[in-house]
Amino acid sequence: MSEQVKEETKERMMSPFLAKDPPPVIVDPYSVPIEDINVIDGRLFQQDLHWAHFKRLREEDPVHFNELPGIGRYWSLTKFEDIMYVDKNHDLFSSAHGIAIGPRVDSEPDPADLNLSMFIAMDQPKHDLQRATVSGAVAPPNLAKMEDIIRERSAKILDSLPVGETFNWVDLVSIELTTQMLATLFDFPFEDRRKLTRWSDVATAPPGTGIIDSVEQQREELMECLAYFTKLWNERAAMEKPGSDLISMLAHGKDTKDMQPFEFLGNLLLLIVGGNDTTRNSMSAGVLALNENPAEYEKLRADQSLIPNMVSEIIRWQTPLPYMRRTANEDVEIRGKKIKAGDQILMWYVSGNRDEEVIDKPDEFLIDRPKARHHLSFGFGIHRCMGNRLAEMQLRIVWEEIMKRFSKVEVVGETKRLRSSFVRGITELPVRVHPL
Repeated sequence: MSEQVKEETKERMMSPFLAKDPPPVIVDPYSVPIEDINVIDGRLFQQDLHWAHFKRLREEDPVHFNELPGIGRYWSLTKFEDIMYVDKNHDLFSSAHGIAIGPRVDSEPDPADLNLSMFIAMDQPKHDLQRATVSGAVAPPNLAKMEDIIRERSAKILDSLPVGETFNWVDLVSIELTTQMLATLFDFPFEDRRKLTRWSDVATAPPGTGIIDSVEQQREELMECLAYFTKLWNERAAMEKPGSDLISMLAHGKDTKDMQPFEFLGNLLLLIVGGNDTTRNSMSAGVLALNENPAEYEKLRADQSLIPNMVSEIIRWQTPLPYMRRTANEDVEIRGKKIKAGDQILMWYVSGNRDEEVIDKPDEFLIDRPKARHHLSFGFGIHRCMGNRLAEMQLRIVWEEIMKRFSKVEVVGETKRLRSSFVRGITELPVRVHPL
């Protein structure tokens, strides 16, 4: 079998919805038997069709079974409390087999795979040791130091926007601001900061979605990432007094200084994606949500003290990472469904955040929502998002600065979304800004 055929076969097995002749996308989930619903299909998110699929699953089959070639058995949890139960019970449900849907646990590893290791995809005690090494970067004292930098950069970016012209908010604001923050956290060469955005996109993109064409291309670009950061690692490791950046923390930390290359790369990608995709997509989603809900925009203009609460509502509303995977360590039963040891479990945060039994009026975007921080977007338990406070702070500051300058950021064209069920991304948001 040729290498090209092998690669095409692998991609078809791993991602049947990306095959050259994929099954038709299910537009109306109520028109098919419920067993035909498979919410892992990235086209549902690209076309913003996923809401009705999850609604039906919450109503009729909240612990939903699917099976695919090369991936095996997996269950979709769509109710808030079930997701919380799995997320908090790390002894029963392991992260060590991966946080995104993947090959069967018992499948033979492909020698071409990178087999990356990262602390979010580890169980205790190793998870706790590696996480603790870098968590100081986003501790409250460091966050306080970053606030002025974030505000200064937000102001500079917003002041540079072309008033009266249509532009892509994602590119000029959301990507630029989050990438600048990442460069600061890594003490990364500022002129090369857009490499961080590219590596983040490549790390989470299945082949065939428009970001990368093949598994081999993904591997090559991620190896470039590893080579670049290895040079920085060696420079920082040679310093007697470690800096406060993430690379220095990893290079000098007693539990991370001897990491193997792919473990280093895995943790880098975790920090890059965590600091990039989630914040940048929430930054774009806020503009879109306010345009779709003009009464909420009026509330914001009337009372800007609502901004911190609105930030939490934006993060719930967008749910930048729709799901996380766990793997059952033993046979377990949830809502009468018998989940076998080794089965994959997908915790659909995007669905839990719309669970009518837990969240009042979940399909409404309400910037003054009571208990707005009670959402699933950051996860729970030992894997709760390490940078959640930094993300909230960045969003709060950018909205404070937006409201000082513009009466409205107006969406004037079609929103384009990422073809992915793992990252709920906005790729294009054409806007015009209207000064005060």
